[in-house]
Amino acid sequence: MKIIKKILIVLILIFAVILIAAFFMPKNYAVEREITINKPVDSVFNYVRSLKNQNDFSVWANLDPKMKSTFSGTDGQVGSISAWESEVENVGSGEQEITKITEGKRIDFALRFKEPMNDTAEGFMSTETVSGNQTKVKWGINGVIPYPMNIMLPFMKMDEMIGNDLQKGLENLKKKLE
Repeated sequence: MKIIKKILIVLILIFAVILIAAFFMPKNYAVEREITINKPVDSVFNYVRSLKNQNDFSVWANLDPKMKSTFSGTDGQVGSISAWESEVENVGSGEQEITKITEGKRIDFALRFKEPMNDTAEGFMSTETVSGNQTKVKWGINGVIPYPMNIMLPFMKMDEMIGNDLQKGLENLKKKLE
């Protein structure tokens, strides 16, 4: 009986240490990648602002050719929504809504994931002239991992996990536009 008590006390202490550590761990993550495309900024911006076009270069949209996509609102305008449903776990289901547009410069998104996990994040795509016919495109996603799950954030390698997909998507975009 004493051994069981000691094991129980040790387990409670370990659990308490984990919860205390999670309290001090970061909860926010931000991942961003960029690429230079040999096209003028206006043509690149007008292409990426379309949610339908984003399915052409997004790594996630291309993981499942059978993915069901629906669109509502005026594509490329604030309030337009792209929703997806997939049986592929890495795609899942959710929706992306354009929340703000800074004409010719930046598009902000709300990302609402439903499956395989219920979560929200924010994303953006920005364009900037590098030279006459070159455009720097940045793509970023940021979000919050709630307490106490944030204890996993340092081990999840969000920058690598999401960043690799963003970079591949930007490379797909470059191929598509050039």
